[in-house]
Amino acid sequence: MTFSEHLRHLAAPIWLAQLHHPFVKGLGNGTLSRQKFRYYILQDARYLEELAKVFAAGAEKAEDADTAIRFAQLVEETIVVERGLHESYGKQWKLTAEDMRSTVLSPTNYAYCRHMRSVAQSGTLGEITVVALPCAWVYCEVGQHLLRKGPVKASHPYYKWLELYGSPDFARVAKWMRSLVNKCAKSAGKAEKARMEEAFLISSRYEWMFWDMAWREERWPI
Repeated sequence: MTFSEHLRHLAAPIWLAQLHHPFVKGLGNGTLSRQKFRYYILQDARYLEELAKVFAAGAEKAEDADTAIRFAQLVEETIVVERGLHESYGKQWKLTAEDMRSTVLSPTNYAYCRHMRSVAQSGTLGEITVVALPCAWVYCEVGQHLLRKGPVKASHPYYKWLELYGSPDFARVAKWMRSLVNKCAKSAGKAEKARMEEAFLISSRYEWMFWDMAWREERWPI
């Protein structure tokens, strides 16, 4: 069992719960309310800003040129491809990019971003990669799960989202990150592996909480 497989085994109950969450189910069958999806997209757009910074930290900590280049590509892809998806929805709602960036982070989103920022600032290359791995891997699994019966029609309200995250291109991102985590784990000591496990599990929990946050349209209580 590789280290990434070990991590996936540890997080199995959390990941299974995501597939059964009402937000994810509604996203797949198209019954999710537009209001909840709009809330999700606006929060996710803010989250991607932090994810791009994590990838930039990975490029800085990389020990070889190829790894640094791939992380730099992920920074660009996160900003251009994923944010492009979000902004295309924003245009439907007559929101500018500036409007979307002015969205106040929800309590869960704020906490998740600070969790990633903390690891990115003080962690090793393995820790930096593993803290962002659930985001890429979970979305890949969710996308493929929702498309397991075949491609959706262009008339599906969330067609663009499903096509992006269920695509082979997106799956390759998660695969590359897993391979890097496995490589880093081979030279990591016991303490570092424990930190990698913790970072992965916390991010996995936040991924479930992100769906739940959007389902509840979470707000600051005061």
